[in-house]
Amino acid sequence: MPHDAATPPAPLSSLAYGGDYNPEQWPEEVWAEDVALMREAGVNLVSLGIFSWAKLEPRPGGYDFGWLDRIIGMLHEAGIRVDLATPTVVPPAWFYRAHPEALPVSREGVRWEFGSRGAICHSSPAYREAAARITRALGERYGRHPAVVMWHVHNEYGVPVLECYCETSAEHFRSWLADRYGTPEKLNEAWGTAFWGQAYGDWSEIQPPRATPTTCNPAQRLDYARFAGDAALENFTRERDLLHELSPGIPVTTNFMVSPTQCDTIDYWKWAREVDIVTNDHYLVAEDERNHINLSMAADLTRSVGGGRPWLLLEHSTSAVNWQPRGIAKQPGEMARNSLAHVARGSEGAMFFQWRASRRGAEKFHSAMVPHAGTDSRIWREVVSLGRDLVALDEIRGTRTVADAGMVWDWQSWWAQNLEWRPSDHLDARERAESWYAALFDRHLTVDFAHPEADLSAHPLVVVPALYLTTEAAGHNLRRYTEAGGTLVVSCFSGIVDEHDAVHPGPHPGALREVLGLTVEEFQPLHAGRTVTLDGGADRPRLSGSVWAETVVARGAETVWSYADGPAAGRPAVTRHRLGDGTAWYVSARLDSGGLDAVLAAAGADAGLTPRDRLPRDVEVVLRAGEQGRYLFVLNHTGSEATVELPAPGTELLTGRRAVGPLTVPAAAVRVVRLEDTDA
Repeated sequence: MPHDAATPPAPLSSLAYGGDYNPEQWPEEVWAEDVALMREAGVNLVSLGIFSWAKLEPRPGGYDFGWLDRIIGMLHEAGIRVDLATPTVVPPAWFYRAHPEALPVSREGVRWEFGSRGAICHSSPAYREAAARITRALGERYGRHPAVVMWHVHNEYGVPVLECYCETSAEHFRSWLADRYGTPEKLNEAWGTAFWGQAYGDWSEIQPPRATPTTCNPAQRLDYARFAGDAALENFTRERDLLHELSPGIPVTTNFMVSPTQCDTIDYWKWAREVDIVTNDHYLVAEDERNHINLSMAADLTRSVGGGRPWLLLEHSTSAVNWQPRGIAKQPGEMARNSLAHVARGSEGAMFFQWRASRRGAEKFHSAMVPHAGTDSRIWREVVSLGRDLVALDEIRGTRTVADAGMVWDWQSWWAQNLEWRPSDHLDARERAESWYAALFDRHLTVDFAHPEADLSAHPLVVVPALYLTTEAAGHNLRRYTEAGGTLVVSCFSGIVDEHDAVHPGPHPGALREVLGLTVEEFQPLHAGRTVTLDGGADRPRLSGSVWAETVVARGAETVWSYADGPAAGRPAVTRHRLGDGTAWYVSARLDSGGLDAVLAAAGADAGLTPRDRLPRDVEVVLRAGEQGRYLFVLNHTGSEATVELPAPGTELLTGRRAVGPLTVPAAAVRVVRLEDTDA
């Protein structure tokens, strides 16, 4: 059963530090050196066996655990704990020779081949049987080993491929649809198959949404995305349940890739309910000049899918990532700052891919804790230093990150908006979410993300950056939040369709008409390169938008900014609707960063949020709090020394110095202050 206790079981009694360890890539004489270096660096946890199926089971049903016994024994003797993986992301070559039908098929009908990783049809009975067999063998052998403190099922579900379009998947899809809809008639209604004469009279007539001459039914595409995630989740829960049986009390997880720029094929709200502890892999977008914002967004989103509980960063990089277009190296201090930014936002440690840089294979130019340059290198010295820092911060374990505002996010809405034939290919849900988050970041507000049907009452301000798909329940939820005194900010092209991608009856924005107090007569996508200007009168700045505008009719809402030009000139552009004890704002244009900041300033005043104008730009201030105290993280992402006013005196944990009055943080550095006045 999924773990739903208030605090999930922890894999360690201290902050976790280490990374993926692949000893099978190295001769055994290197192992002793690895373990000695791990002790020098302060490593206390390694992920083991992730890609080892072929070595563990070199022939069907024939196991070789000797090498794994030896390395786990060496690690245990050195006091290093193990996050032991089920290697089910990489079935061996012998498996595919026996079961070529288990290889996934693309929408275009191309069967992918063995030779990479993750080439799996998650509906394959042969794969499911083989995965359960190796999982049971590992659980029986190591389920009660004292070194094993966490189980790591599979690896990065959804990367590189989740959807398979083979005949086995087609049959599984039909079964999934029958469970969901009950009858073909109900499916026809949900999918709107009267359009283009697509009605089905029998389940056997339904196929996956393979490549078609023109655009495929969007409701069918949306359901197939849901089905593909559920098929993979069935495999995870099968392995998890085996491990719960064979290794009682040891948490079971799988490494998510929660980030707007990484895996977008998984509904992590759903998956987070099934793991014992949320873990995440995150890789910095190296070419982004302000990539610390994406990092913070990913960390906030990861914490949020886990219900705000502490989580664990299971992978990130010490420096360059070789699968990005440019393997840009991290600058001195950047690795520690990245790591501690995740910790500030709830991670119970910092883990890397990987321990020792590979000499062979696709990721041999990916950075590692032990680089090709060896221990006489900047990277190694920073690895050792970070290990000491995490020991100094150990007392924060179990505290929770304190958020100032909420943001609504839904992967299924993202899937729906990204399908073909929307009003504009250039109005992107990911871009809007990242832009609104960056605007909140620049106002120094820490963000909790929430599912659109979740309780939002803890947040005085909630932003809805892109919610094209809005269920009736979500619409009611956002209205209840506002009526109870919340301040809601909704961005354009939200509230449009229901869970089947059917337009809500009546004018746009459908499910959000009542809470926003307006209707939208027409969408007004802009010509390439065109902009619109928004006028707020003498007391407000003029704003600028691009890509998108709307013809808005206020029906109870007041107009705060109007379109000064463009296709909706003279019409409302940004509105404010008083409803019950709260206020709902609507932004009908795709505003630039200055416009987003102006709207958030006005909405923040409604929400009673105190402006933090004195904090420097790109200096991140985050609070973790718990029974043991309050801890203020200050991360300086700039090239200059920064000064931050402290809310109370305290002790700076990384240096041991007393912190009174303004705190000075060197360029590119981090400071963590244990505040003294716990009642303030």
